[in-house]
Amino acid sequence: MTKEKFEEDSATLYRFIKTYCDNKHTQSPKLESSLCAECDHMFNYAIQRLKECPHEIKPSCRKCLSPCYEKSMWKKMAHIMMYS
Repeated sequence: MTKEKFEEDSATLYRFIKTYCDNKHTQSPKLESSLCAECDHMFNYAIQRLKECPHEIKPSCRKCLSPCYEKSMWKKMAHIMMYS
C-alpha cells in the first residue's frame, strides 16, 4: 500500500469513528485526539491492522479472504461504518 493510500484510508477511518463518537459518546471524556477512550482504542486498532495489511492493493475488509480483524472488532467497526 502506498503512503498516500495509507494516509487517505487512515483519514477516512478517523472521520467514520469521530462521527460515531461525537454522536454516541457525548458524555464520555475526550482525549487529545477528540475521541473517547473506547473510540481511540478502536481507531488505533484499525490503524495497526491497516499498517499490517499484506495486500498490495487493499480489498474491502468485507471481501478479504484473509481478514486481520478479530471477529468482535470487525463487528464493532462494521457497526461504526454503517452508522457513519
